[in-house]
Amino acid sequence: MAAELHHSVSRRAAILRIIRDSTVHNQDELVKSLRKQGFDATQSSVSRDLRELGVAKAGDHYIVPQGEPSLAVDHFDAIANFVTQVRIAGDSLTVVKTTTGTAQSVAVAIDRSDWPEVVGTISGDDTIFIATVDARAQRKLTTRLREIFRIGDA
Repeated sequence: MAAELHHSVSRRAAILRIIRDSTVHNQDELVKSLRKQGFDATQSSVSRDLRELGVAKAGDHYIVPQGEPSLAVDHFDAIANFVTQVRIAGDSLTVVKTTTGTAQSVAVAIDRSDWPEVVGTISGDDTIFIATVDARAQRKLTTRLREIFRIGDA
């Protein structure tokens, strides 16, 4: 078990290094790069590692969040320019518009933030729906999102 954990940590460090040092377009490229470096990697293990590390996809390539991957604020630093609009829809639904192809990365960062007002997210290509428990939680969330992404009222 300890050897498996060490291998996983080493593989994740290699993933971060590869993405920082070169342009990686997809998980298959990343698996091949890891195998060249001697890591036993599959698409599913790489997918899990990318999610755990908070790696975002910016258009056609991966980017590494700045700072410590486990901190939500750092996740947002890496994707700060992805959000174009934050709008209220009803009393408990917030709609976030993003640049094309980045909604999932933003939704993952929001999910990982573990904010109490967020019940859950659903993301598409350039749109995220965020459910909140009530209108008060929604106001808190929209204020937070607009501050993080430097978006004015819509």
